[in-house]
Amino acid sequence: MKLYRPLYSVSGIEFRMHRSTLHNSLYRADDEWLVNTQVYGVSAPMAPVLHLRRVAGAELVSTYQQSFDKVWSEAVPIERPS
Repeated sequence: MKLYRPLYSVSGIEFRMHRSTLHNSLYRADDEWLVNTQVYGVSAPMAPVLHLRRVAGAELVSTYQQSFDKVWSEAVPIERPS
């Protein structure tokens, strides 16, 4: 979280903490997603990143959106440092 500290003051960015066991890191901006997948034996910085975009008729982004929304709704907002 220390690395994200410069972003705490940026309008529109929110951080939350959760206790879910996730197997991907999800980053979203509008209808575009970056999904850092988990690969056994490979550290996260070296694992593949999928760049996904919502398109009509496709369900992959919707699946990640539903997963994200469930975890996000149960997560606790992190207070911005003053």
